[in-house]
Order: sequence, then structure tokens, then C-alpha cells
Amino acid sequence: MTKEEVAKMIDYTQLAPTATEADILRLCDEARSYSFAAVCVNPCYVAMAHDLLADCDVKVCTVIGFPLGADATADKAAQARNAVASGADEVDVVINLGLVKEGDFEAVADEIRVVVQDSRVEAKELEKTIAVKVILETCYLTDEEIEKCCNAAKEAGADFVKTSTGFATPTAEDGSLLPNGATEHAVSLMRKTVGYTFGVKASGGIRTAADAKKLIEAGASRIGTSSGVKIVDEWA
Repeated sequence: MTKEEVAKMIDYTQLAPTATEADILRLCDEARSYSFAAVCVNPCYVAMAHDLLADCDVKVCTVIGFPLGADATADKAAQARNAVASGADEVDVVINLGLVKEGDFEAVADEIRVVVQDSRVEAKELEKTIAVKVILETCYLTDEEIEKCCNAAKEAGADFVKTSTGFATPTAEDGSLLPNGATEHAVSLMRKTVGYTFGVKASGGIRTAADAKKLIEAGASRIGTSSGVKIVDEWA
């Protein structure tokens, strides 16, 4: 795989709560220079990123219900519609983890479906397409829950499943923090569950070319990272 091919798999990400306009300007300049698949920014910067990238094929991605996933369904749908109207080409929505833990996967699918449908209605009015990625937050989930969430996302008409927000805080019994990002195991399980015509995005803790390579080999078709430049520069 060439550097150019890897770059086209990267969602170059700046989701820090302290991100400034200068950070987004730098993100978009580097994304254009490296021809990344997309930039991923907080909703308040969607319009700015859209304007900055209007002259190239780098897409604008944003996050919905981020990072907890605990917003009301109507609020997530409204966020998605507004993001699309502001210039987003892709939306990454966090699932309601409470519903997952209750085992109510019908409700999980119903919520995803509302976000997908509202996003596409808004996109159709603007004569554009939209991709919806569903963030599972795999560090909180069992393998069975991951599989059921993947099936819910497919059933609801989404385009991708995604591992992580990178902002989760799972803890061990002694209170120590556990890893919260993408793992080869989770990506492999997600790919096995959704098949090969559906997107799998690995995100969270991907900082080197070696990290990205392992996850691509495990089945990731998109890599979400704030280290996109480093990964491509390192790629052999």
C-alpha cells in the first residue's frame, strides 16, 4: 500500500475541546496537502472547514452526540441536520450506550435510523450525499454487544461502524484507567460481523504507521487520527 493510498483512508481529526480557528486552519491545510479522505472537526467548525476545503476533494466530517452518546434522539437528529446544512459530508454519531447495556438493540437501531434518515433528507435537499458512521465505543462493550451494535447499524442503514471516540474513561476494579481506543480484536470482530461491503473506522490511540498498519490488516477501511501527517510520513 502506498503513502497516497494510506492517506485516502485517513480522517484527519481535531476534536479537542480547546481547538481554535488556527488549529482548524492548520488541520485543513495539512489535509489538503496530504489528500486525506476527510477532516473530522467539532460541529462549530463544520462551516469553516467546508469553506477552507471547497477547492479540493477532502471531505468534512463531524461528530454527533459526542462524546457520551447520551443526547436525546431528537437532539442527535437535529445536530445531524444542522451539520449537513453547514457543509458536513460525513457524520459520526455516538450510540446510546445505556440502551446497549439494557440489551434494547431495537431501540439502538431505531435511534440510528432516525439520524440516518434525517441526515439524508437534509443532504438530498442540498443535492449531495452523506455518509453516517456509528461510534460504538468498544472499550465499554462485550464481544456480543459489539456484534449486536454492528448489526443494528447495518439494519438502520448506516454506512460505517467506528470503534471509539477517544474520550472514554473505562476503569479497572482498582480504579486505574484502561485503554480506550481501537484494538485489532475489536476491528477484526466488527469486520467479520458487517462483511466487506460496509465501512469499518478505527479511531482512538492511533499514533504511528505501525498502529495504522495493524488495524488496516485487521479490517479497518478508515483510520481516524490526529497523527495523520506522522503516519503517512512514516509509511514505508
